[in-house]
Amino acid sequence: MGWGGPGGGAMFGPSASSASGRAGLPFGGIPEELMEEATKLLASEPVRPASHVHFTQRPSEKERERLTLPQLLRAYPKWVVSGSALVIVISLTLQAGPLLTEFAISHGMERHKSLSVIVVCAVLYLALAFVSVYFQRQQVNVTGKLSSRVMHDLRIRVFTQFQRLSLDFFTEEKAGVLMSRMTSDIENLQQLIQDGISQFALQGLTMVVITVILFLTNVELAMWTVLLVVPLLVVFSIWYHQASEKGYLLARDRIANVLADLSESLYGIRVVTANNRQRRNIRNHRHVVGAYRDANAYTGRVNAIYGPSTLMIGILGQAMLLGIGGHMVLNHQLNVAQLIVFFLYLNRFFAPIQLLVQQYTTLQQGRSSIIRLRELLDTAPSVDEVPDATDLPVIEGRITFEHVDFAYLSDEPVLHDVNLEISPGESVAFVGPTGAGKSTMAKLANRFYDPTSGRVLLDGIDIRTVTLRSLRSQLGVVPQEPFLFAGSIRTNLSFGHPEATEDEINTAVDVVGLRDLVDRLPQGLDTPVHERGQTLSAGERQQLALARAFLARPRVLILDEATSSLDLQSETVIERALDRLLEGRSAILIAHRLTTAQRADRIVVIDHGGILEMGTPAELLARGGAYATMYDAWLASGGRDATRADVPDP
Repeated sequence: MGWGGPGGGAMFGPSASSASGRAGLPFGGIPEELMEEATKLLASEPVRPASHVHFTQRPSEKERERLTLPQLLRAYPKWVVSGSALVIVISLTLQAGPLLTEFAISHGMERHKSLSVIVVCAVLYLALAFVSVYFQRQQVNVTGKLSSRVMHDLRIRVFTQFQRLSLDFFTEEKAGVLMSRMTSDIENLQQLIQDGISQFALQGLTMVVITVILFLTNVELAMWTVLLVVPLLVVFSIWYHQASEKGYLLARDRIANVLADLSESLYGIRVVTANNRQRRNIRNHRHVVGAYRDANAYTGRVNAIYGPSTLMIGILGQAMLLGIGGHMVLNHQLNVAQLIVFFLYLNRFFAPIQLLVQQYTTLQQGRSSIIRLRELLDTAPSVDEVPDATDLPVIEGRITFEHVDFAYLSDEPVLHDVNLEISPGESVAFVGPTGAGKSTMAKLANRFYDPTSGRVLLDGIDIRTVTLRSLRSQLGVVPQEPFLFAGSIRTNLSFGHPEATEDEINTAVDVVGLRDLVDRLPQGLDTPVHERGQTLSAGERQQLALARAFLARPRVLILDEATSSLDLQSETVIERALDRLLEGRSAILIAHRLTTAQRADRIVVIDHGGILEMGTPAELLARGGAYATMYDAWLASGGRDATRADVPDP
């Protein structure tokens, strides 16, 4: 990783800030006053090996395993064993103190009154405390490393699942909800692994060790403890488990809604500002946050019942046992030293219960997060590869729709019995009213969706039988609303062809008319692109998307309203570029502007889920059908003048 641009020159020169200002862009580099420190930091950065990522559309057997906490921990057995061993050592060293206290009382105070015995016991007590602190430090270190590795693997697994899922999943689910899966849900799990599990293991083992010691100290008092106190604690714990699980699941869903509402409001902030929606948005967000607050208030009430109740059970139990133990001392069934050590351990028996109450919140949050993440990972993509999918060979570009039906919802068909063949190298424009099914046909050709019935063929091969990677490597898509990623102009251009040479990139820039933009940017092709390309105009973003498609060199090109965001001057440049881009390629052009449609070899008019008519522009005008009606309406709105002024005669 480095700060240098091509040729080893400094990417962020001393004039970067001023050059950005002249270009009308915010400064995206490193301020001059921080450059020296940044260079030192970069020099000290360790060299990391290249990352090798193996991605398959179908998950492996390991990835298909049901998500559980043991399954996550199983990948790191050494860390789990080390952490478990440390928990055992800590639990045993912590419980030696009361035994030393009993020995000091009985042998150093009652029988022999020996100061040396008391001093030795005190020194051992202190030494064990230091040993316990050391092992607790090691245990925190181990669980911290374990949790960081497990969460790293889980984040990659969830992100990989996002890459596999089909478009309909992202259409139906809110982005903020998906973000909560990658952020708060995984953070809850990390907290559970780092602190919760170790504390549960430590306190649980402590209770077992103490129970054994209580029985060794006095069986009768221990039986009273087990028969009267423990059953009440178990009943309350079962109730708390059921009540809190419901509350934490509700809280996970509602924090996802909070993030979804926040994400939507931030993404649409320009529309919000333009329409004076701030007050209404605040009111709506208050309702969403209020629902999350109510879910947290419910879990708070449950905790308020459980925590004090267990504390009261412990206090009442100790009072009862004090009475029983005092009666046994008076009847010479128990000595004072034994009663003292019993109560020291009894206090330690109830202390883990209180700590477990506090950690139970972490456990329930982690369990709720696991449930939500499991639901996500168990979601199968609606568009999936068949087990024996083969790679698509290099195609000529013949596209065939064969008796295709499709519906986004089962009771609302969008396409019905569509039959169409596009010859290799032929460009076909889909025209028709909004909602007629034009974009749907393009999505079926790229296998973003599968037909409800019928087939889509490429060179006679059913696209459902080939791997998605080999299919989409030969198809290029330019959407109506181009998306630019964080990075530079160069990385966005080469997004579909990362190995592109400098000459290939510059050719694409010249073909789509981006040279003027690149020349006036402060760092040329290495100028940072800000979030979603907000510092570029809509036309410039569309030109970048076209250049990206040109650079990828697809065999089939799908343009979804590729010129809709352009002014007339930019459209003229793009239309000329399209002639080169479409040369020798099959193409589907989804067009509302008839200037784009008229450049196609053939026009297909789609309406009511089917093909009304098709033919060359001249044939359809001579036929006097639906296209001729659209053409007349376009002329009446000034289409003829726009064409004559801005589009050269073919």
